[in-house]
Amino acid sequence: MSNAALDIRLKKVNKIYHEGEILTGFVVITSKGELQHQGITLTVDGKVDLQLSAKSVGLFEAFYNSLKPIQLMIVNMEIAKPGRLPSGRTEIPFEIPVKGKTGRKLYETYHGVFVNIQYLIRVDMKRSLLNKDLQKQCEFIVEMNDAEGQEKAVSKPLQFNITPSTLQNVKDKYNIPRFKVTGKLDATICKINEPFTGDLVVESCEAPIKSVELQLVRVETCGCAEGYAKDSTEIQNIQIAEGDVCRNLTIPIYMIFPRLFTSPTLHTPNFKVEFECNIVIVFHDDHLITENFPIKITRF
Repeated sequence: MSNAALDIRLKKVNKIYHEGEILTGFVVITSKGELQHQGITLTVDGKVDLQLSAKSVGLFEAFYNSLKPIQLMIVNMEIAKPGRLPSGRTEIPFEIPVKGKTGRKLYETYHGVFVNIQYLIRVDMKRSLLNKDLQKQCEFIVEMNDAEGQEKAVSKPLQFNITPSTLQNVKDKYNIPRFKVTGKLDATICKINEPFTGDLVVESCEAPIKSVELQLVRVETCGCAEGYAKDSTEIQNIQIAEGDVCRNLTIPIYMIFPRLFTSPTLHTPNFKVEFECNIVIVFHDDHLITENFPIKITRF
């Protein structure tokens, strides 16, 4: 019995493709000795997987119909008929247009918690009963190449002023130490491939500060006309200052949007992907205050 292995090699090293481009690569089969097989097939599968958080399960029966995977792209093709492959390395090239199913548009690749948009190539080699079938898959990344439905990034600074009186969802504002934090965000409609920037200044604070942090949050909504389930989860948290920072010192805000875990803000009939930034000030007693800023992410 020969030892055999499958691999998928894409022509683009970064694996990034746009709608309308040709997905080009080759399937590599290596074997020690002649290899008999019952056919080799290649499948390209792009879909949106939706799921509910534990707190939302059971709230709406209608959700279960709207939470079925949404097929964006599907291609099945036979790249080798049943037969034998020689010992060593065999390469089988393939070319597949990157385009959606009829009536479907593609969305950008996005790895979330309750919304997941993914594009996979899978190769299957069928073998005889005595030998195990072989399978290999790899992901390729889809990015949009047009601005349709996206707002253009605007460099419009947002000034902010955080004091006890500006805080939301606080029952007893009198027990909060007096403080004043001012600053600006350079933009709230942001390019995904450019840093999120700004600055802040702690003008005054009665209590010692332990940490100042910048938190990026995804807000994912799944549902239909009968109701929606909306959940916020943290993507990343960056400490921008440590310790009891000097008063009236300008602290820079700088954050890179992580690849795959962010995408352009997306609104569809069955789901939404939105983003927020939180400025978090942690006091030495581990009490914290948070100021929330909704942002829009775009590629243009």
